[in-house]
Amino acid sequence: MRAIILAAGRGERMRPLTDITPKPLLCVRGGKPLIEFHIEALAAAGVQDIIVNTAWLSEQFPATLGDGTRFGVRLHFSDESAEPVGALETAGGIARALPLLCAEGDEAFWVVAGDVFLPDFHFPPKAAEQFLQRDLDALLWLTHNSPHHPNGDFGISAEGLGLSDTASQRYTWASVGLFRSRMFKTIQPGAKAALRPYLEDAIRHHKLGAELLSGRWVDVGTVERLNNLQS
Repeated sequence: MRAIILAAGRGERMRPLTDITPKPLLCVRGGKPLIEFHIEALAAAGVQDIIVNTAWLSEQFPATLGDGTRFGVRLHFSDESAEPVGALETAGGIARALPLLCAEGDEAFWVVAGDVFLPDFHFPPKAAEQFLQRDLDALLWLTHNSPHHPNGDFGISAEGLGLSDTASQRYTWASVGLFRSRMFKTIQPGAKAALRPYLEDAIRHHKLGAELLSGRWVDVGTVERLNNLQS
């Protein structure tokens, strides 16, 4: 199973830091770039091919990370910087990277945002194996709501399915999950597309699984949160 790390965003809220460095390459604990925590965890889980989609300051990613040899993986870069519409958003970026993510058929892969800190998440191979045995389009890990996102995103049913109704207890998507390629097959490569409508469609068809994340999670979306991780 392969993985994609989403790293194409501009990081407007973290300017001026992101004027010269892409947000996933900003350093946190031990002077390590944020994205390297994901790469190391994926490598430890046995993932050998990792795709990084890029756009803003895209040339810095291969210059900083290399080809993956020092992590024991193969890194591939899906560079959106030359796209006429600019960065393709989450679903559009995944659709563009499908040739790198999937060889053929309805394959599954990990997706994780490059700007979240998940030091206790280990991309469990058993969860991936179980996902392959279920007829789901995606499986999301959710976390408890933070002050900057108090209303959350989705609920979790007794059967382990994602819910979008406001009556259920809602949690925040931790920006990590397992996905099947069929969710993105209708998106033309190079088209800009947000992920939320596809998640909502999967919920309507009872095809979205959801689990509660255990462990630490930080959305590194502000300079203050970055500084807290550096201390």
